[in-house]
Order: sequence, then C-alpha cells, then structure tokens
Amino acid sequence: MSSALTVTAKGQITLRRGVLSHLGTGPGRKVDVALLPDGRVELRASDTAPPLSRLRGALRRPGQPVLTLEAMQDAIEGGDPA
Repeated sequence: MSSALTVTAKGQITLRRGVLSHLGTGPGRKVDVALLPDGRVELRASDTAPPLSRLRGALRRPGQPVLTLEAMQDAIEGGDPA
C-alpha cells in the first residue's frame, strides 16, 4: 500500500484512516518514528508494550554480586542485607 501525504505550512502531515488502521492505532494514540537511511521513515504503533525480556540485565552493575531470590527475600524480611 502506498499513499502520498501533503506537508502543511507548519511541517505537519495527516495520516489517512487506512494508514492508521494498518498501524492498529487511532486518534489520541502515539506512533513511534524511526529515521532510516536514505531519508526513509518507519512508523510503528507504540501502544504495544515491549516484552519484559528486554528488561533482563537492566539493573546489572559491574562488580555487583549476583543475588538469589532467597537472598533477596531474606534481605526484605530483615535478614542479612547481602
């Protein structure tokens, strides 16, 4: 599907209903924009939450010991704060 859009004097474009339907989004929702090589742009509906697997290792710090769930639970319950 190809569609020509007009750029307004304010530098804005309006996405046609068919484009919004294809993205699975609508008025008031957000769209992610990725700038690609050769002047291309990629649009994606940002309504979908990223998978939790992307968070793996997000809190890791160099030199920080790896704790087991049991060690974390002990620390929460007032045990040895590892």
